[in-house]
Formats: sequence, structure tokens, C-alpha cells
Amino acid sequence: DPNEDTEWNEILRDFGILPPKEEPKDEIEEMVLRLQKEAMVKPYEKMTLAQLKEAEDEFDEEDMRAIEVYREKRLQEWKSLTKKQKFGELREISGNQYVNEVTNAEKDVWVIIHLYRSSIPMCLLVNQHLSLLARKFPETKFVKAIVNSCIQHYHDNCLPTIFVYKNGQIEGKFIGIIECGGINLKLEELEWKLAEVGAIQTDLEENPRKHIVDMMVSSIRNTSIYDDNSSNSDNDTK
Repeated sequence: DPNEDTEWNEILRDFGILPPKEEPKDEIEEMVLRLQKEAMVKPYEKMTLAQLKEAEDEFDEEDMRAIEVYREKRLQEWKSLTKKQKFGELREISGNQYVNEVTNAEKDVWVIIHLYRSSIPMCLLVNQHLSLLARKFPETKFVKAIVNSCIQHYHDNCLPTIFVYKNGQIEGKFIGIIECGGINLKLEELEWKLAEVGAIQTDLEENPRKHIVDMMVSSIRNTSIYDDNSSNSDNDTK
């Protein structure tokens, strides 16, 4: 141990072979150093914008210049946060709002619109899932519209219909029960579908339906092997 108090270690230290022995730090000294470091933080760096306004008279000219820079930084952070959280709900729109709310939506904003009929159970399920996803991903615009208000004589077989827009262009679409994920659609499955086209940034690491597909493939493979074995057994019998 290089910190051990032995004669041999002292000799090695004298010749510079071992570094000087580390002195244990005093707890009080450490606390004082920590408090001094905290004191170096300007008080305004812990304040909200409202608190800065109230305390303006307490700062000198140098502080005020720094405060202006700091205030601008906090304001930009607040604007950025507000922009990201500007939606947060599944809103109902009518057909005559489609162009303004969807096609001509704000630049670089992803818009997800669900065309539905309340008489179709799958549409109600999709609305339920989209409502939850809208709260989870407030930076994406989620809207729904009764299909007749947007498209006349739209066939029920095409419902639910989900369109994904960005900058006036359709970036993704899911038409009908099968494309939307089936009557047993789970929330995570719809989240993954929307993430695949880029409309949301999911934290899911893999497709939630992957294990279902794997099971189906395995089942088909096992059935095929069983049929082959049965066929070979019948041939052997003959």
C-alpha cells in the first residue's frame, strides 16, 4: 500500500519513486470548499423570469448585463418548450377545417388525422388510442373528423382511415381495419406504426407485434413439418 506508513515507503517517497502520501481530507474543510463553490453561482442563475423581474434593483450594472443574456436564454428555452407542447389532445374538426388544420398546418409539424364513423367499433378504438398518444406526444398534432364531413360516400370497408401529413404532403396512410392493425389493435402497436412513418419519436425498442408474427411463422413451420411427416408416413405404409 503506497499510503502505508512504513520506513521503506518513506525511502521510496524521498527518491520520488512513490508520490507524496495523500492526506485524508477533513470533512469540515470539504464542506467549506463546497459552500464556497456554491456561493460562486450567481443568484440570478437560480431564478425564474418572474423572480428576475422583481429583483432587478438588487443587482449592479455588471450583473444586469449578465442577467439580460441569461433572461434571453431562459426565454428561448421557454419558447422551445412551449412549441413542443402546443398540442397534447385529440381535437375534433369538420370537413371545412381540413385544409387549414391539416393540409396547411404549421411548417414542419406532423399532423395525424383519423377519418371515422362512430358506428364502427374499430374507429372508436382508434380514437381512444390516438387520444392517449396525443397526450404522450404533444409536439405532434392529432385531429379526427367524421368521414362524411370530409368525403361523401366513403365506404365503410375503408374505415378507420388514418392519414399522416407533413408540410402539406401525405407521408403515411392506413386504410381499413387490416392496415390499421386489426380489431385487437393495441396502443403500442399503433404507436409503432406512427413512429415508422416519422410522425412521433417513440421510446419503443421493437415492433410490439414482432412476437406475434414470430409465433405465427413458427406455427406455420411446425404445421408444414407435421404435414410432410404425415405424407412420408403414408407413403411408407403403401
